[in-house]
Amino acid sequence: MNRKASPLTSVIMIPVALLVGLPLYYIVVNTFKTQGEMSTSPLALPQQLYLENYRTVFESVPLASSFTNTLYVTALSILLMLLIGSTAAYGMIMRNSLFNRWFGVALLLGFIIPGQSTLIPLYRLLVDIHLVNTLTGLVLLYSAGAIFCYFLIQGYMRTVPFEIIEAARIDGAGVFGIYWRIVLPLIRPILVTVGVFQTMWVWNDFITPNVFLSSPEKKTLVLQVYTAVGQFSTNWPSFMTLSVIVLIPMVVFFILTQRHIVNGLLAGGVKG
Repeated sequence: MNRKASPLTSVIMIPVALLVGLPLYYIVVNTFKTQGEMSTSPLALPQQLYLENYRTVFESVPLASSFTNTLYVTALSILLMLLIGSTAAYGMIMRNSLFNRWFGVALLLGFIIPGQSTLIPLYRLLVDIHLVNTLTGLVLLYSAGAIFCYFLIQGYMRTVPFEIIEAARIDGAGVFGIYWRIVLPLIRPILVTVGVFQTMWVWNDFITPNVFLSSPEKKTLVLQVYTAVGQFSTNWPSFMTLSVIVLIPMVVFFILTQRHIVNGLLAGGVKG
């Protein structure tokens, strides 16, 4: 049943949307201005389309290598998170033992510990296994996000009709066969939802790569923006241009996947 939105909702939400969108407008319009024009009229539209800032950024910042680094770390991390999180949830549900219940409590305790408090021990660990300042080490650190995936996937997986699994067992399907051929297709909505959340986290993360990466050729896109604070300290239009370029992949990704976020969460809420 469709309900008409209250006029009061529009009266409240439109100013809020304008307030939230103002910083983005400020950054985007100033990428097409010179330094002088930005200083004199920062909120006005550009008098002419000035593209020199984009040329400066592409010539002075290694965006291609940083994009490749970020894409590699993000894709591999998300794959590991979903694989570990889904298999862990599957194992917990299929075997409801005392050990599994206590292990779930241990995972919960690990989930609520602030990640910043573990940076020093993790750094020492990566040094010992020779993975500090490597993209592979970064992927290993991000794979710990499988705990978040596990909790969301487990809640959704409980909505899967157990009769389907029992029927597959009677037909002779093994544990892995049930997981791969039956459970995974049924939980695909939550896998997509969790994947979207974790992709935005890994892609936009600053603390972890800043602590564990030191080589310029291994920097991610977010680290390039941080480095450019000094490089473009007197050229704010170029710095804003770099920020916009780095934002574009995530904006496009969010626009293409936002419906999956809502659909996945709602599907988990209405089943069962």
